[in-house]
Amino acid sequence: MNLIIQGLEIQNSDLRELAKLVDANHVERITGQAFRLKNAARREEVAAYCAEAELDFAFVDPSARLSDFGLVAMDMDSTLLAIESIDEIADMQGVKAQVAEITQRTMRGEIVFAESLRLRTALLEGLDEDALQRVYDERVRLSPGAEKMLQRMKSAGLKTMVISGGFTFFTDRVKTRLDLDYAAANRFEVSNGKLTGKVLGDIIGATGKGEVLKKVREELGLKREQVIAIGDGANDLKMMEEAGVSIAYHAKPVVQAKATYALNHVGLDGVVNLFL
Repeated sequence: MNLIIQGLEIQNSDLRELAKLVDANHVERITGQAFRLKNAARREEVAAYCAEAELDFAFVDPSARLSDFGLVAMDMDSTLLAIESIDEIADMQGVKAQVAEITQRTMRGEIVFAESLRLRTALLEGLDEDALQRVYDERVRLSPGAEKMLQRMKSAGLKTMVISGGFTFFTDRVKTRLDLDYAAANRFEVSNGKLTGKVLGDIIGATGKGEVLKKVREELGLKREQVIAIGDGANDLKMMEEAGVSIAYHAKPVVQAKATYALNHVGLDGVVNLFL
């Protein structure tokens, strides 16, 4: 196996200790924040060492290449974007604290997503639709490394998709901005230029995310192992189950426990550093 070590600051002493720990015979620099320890043996002690040193680690098959994959599916809020869009919308309505609390409970898996979304959306009743554009213009920020990751993936031939339990107002704009191939999300009900506090149609939650990814995967004629899925919350788990490789990005413990790999310190470009 190769052991991929990533971090915002990687000390040579840590690389030496880790190489010794896993009996690696060569240390190869990928970037200034990523190194490949070749011919490494799996050791449980690596997790504790990297947690203490604030490093991300992944044991990866040395033959794995980015071009082996055909599709990457990403959650939007707190994954592709560095914000929770519904929390920022709530701030315009003066109910951010209430909405953010429900968001966090949902991410931890304490509330079923569909019920959570209805509760949060109801708090937005009466908000001017124009406020959504203000949130997009003033508050939307991409997660670090997002554009670099997508550029590399597109160059390797992967299709790109954002699947969100949030709203199409944002996914449509993010899709256009980043030239993504697919986007799926929920829709606000609007009446007389104001949000009614209701969601239109069937809610795309945990199950819906998995179904959307499976549908697109099958349309593209891809096998499960040809898909990468990236998420951070409990409602991403079904989506991640439909992928051969799942990445927990700055994620809740329940997601990290079930993901193939976890990135807690570096940006989204850390995903492409895992593969040749």
